[in-house]
Amino acid sequence: MGGAADTGLPAKPRRRGAVSLDAELLAAHAAGDVEALITLYTRASEEAVKDVAQGFYLTHAYVFALEAGDARAAGLAERLRVQGRL
Repeated sequence: MGGAADTGLPAKPRRRGAVSLDAELLAAHAAGDVEALITLYTRASEEAVKDVAQGFYLTHAYVFALEAGDARAAGLAERLRVQGRL
């Protein structure tokens, strides 16, 4: 199963001083760091164990990339197409 909030991400033992992906996402949102949001949502999609979660995170990465005019949007769109989500 996923983590405590069932985000679809695998529950991983915490290393001392390590920041969770969820915490990194929250911090990037708070800072308005779109570059980090694209990277982190892409990473979350790759680490998610459930298909629904993978699509959710990948869609977020794609939307942020589109809004920012980021070159990664094309690759993210292709991944969504392969999953039947675009």
